[in-house]
Amino acid sequence: MVKLTRIYTRGGDRGETSLGDGRRVPKHDPRVTAYGTVDEANAVIGLVRLHTADRPETDAMLARIQNDLFDLGADLCTPEAEDPPYPPLRILESQVDRLEAEIDAMNADLAPLTSFILPGGSPAAAHLHLARTVVRRAERLMTELAEVEPVNPAAVKYANRLSDHLFVLGRTLNANGTADVLWVPGANR
Repeated sequence: MVKLTRIYTRGGDRGETSLGDGRRVPKHDPRVTAYGTVDEANAVIGLVRLHTADRPETDAMLARIQNDLFDLGADLCTPEAEDPPYPPLRILESQVDRLEAEIDAMNADLAPLTSFILPGGSPAAAHLHLARTVVRRAERLMTELAEVEPVNPAAVKYANRLSDHLFVLGRTLNANGTADVLWVPGANR
């Protein structure tokens, strides 16, 4: 368990931070940017949860996702290494599988899509669309990082599946898709 007794350390005052393996890197390092964006997505999901207290199953699902996002951040902040002194926390395929099962269960009850969806509808759905776009950005940063350093393939899969999950959940919270805000191509010409 992590025990934080002091919040500021002054260690980053010169623009550097420590990775999970203890190596110091600039705060704009691609690895830091990737896991920082995962943290941002987690914060947006926290906003979604302000609107899900009346839906315990949905709130529990989002709580699991928030915990997974901390796992994802831990995974990303610890570079791959042979024989590390401590086994790093990594995203597992089972976490991806859980997202897929939840997507399939939610999708079974949704109205068919007839157009692209504009972010909106209920407050929870609108925030889910924001979270989805932040997760997509994190995924792009992760794949960019993977071009220069190894990244856990399950972590990339998790981010990809999570953005789909948030999209489907947003539709679910918009009256199973019947209250989605649909794009009308060329509507304002």
